[in-house]
Amino acid sequence: MNIESILYKAQHSSFYNFLLNRILWRVIPFNSPHRFRIDVLDNWQLKVSIPYKRRNMNHLKGIHACALATASEYVCGLSLARHLDPKKYRYILQRLEMDYTYQAKKPVHGIFRISEEELARIKEELEGAEKTVQVLKVELYDNERNLICTAHTHWQLKDWARVKTKL
Repeated sequence: MNIESILYKAQHSSFYNFLLNRILWRVIPFNSPHRFRIDVLDNWQLKVSIPYKRRNMNHLKGIHACALATASEYVCGLSLARHLDPKKYRYILQRLEMDYTYQAKKPVHGIFRISEEELARIKEELEGAEKTVQVLKVELYDNERNLICTAHTHWQLKDWARVKTKL
């Protein structure tokens, strides 16, 4: 069973959503201690949740800025992997810009949406260019709907056939 299949099944099954998160914690060990949770809302939306726990806190007892940035990158990257076959396309986080607006003293969540039209535009750009850079935006909120931060993730996308390898 591949990740695409699990993502699809996680839309409708709490068991597969549970399984999805366990698999992601295992295959992306850097994110494992944070226990970010991904929920599949539909074909075009993924939700990331950051628990308010000691491992995610800074010295002021708020969720650490780096945990917020990592969760933003995580949900965007997973969405790209879901819609752009990782065997066909390479995607690398080129730059990450964060604007912090409110201190997170509660659990935080954010929903990343990508439209079918935006995805078609990205694929069209990839067909006509050696590489493309896409800026994707994620907003994270606490449980009281306070905007905690806004992330602008810059992804360099390239067809694997156009990647130059050094031997």
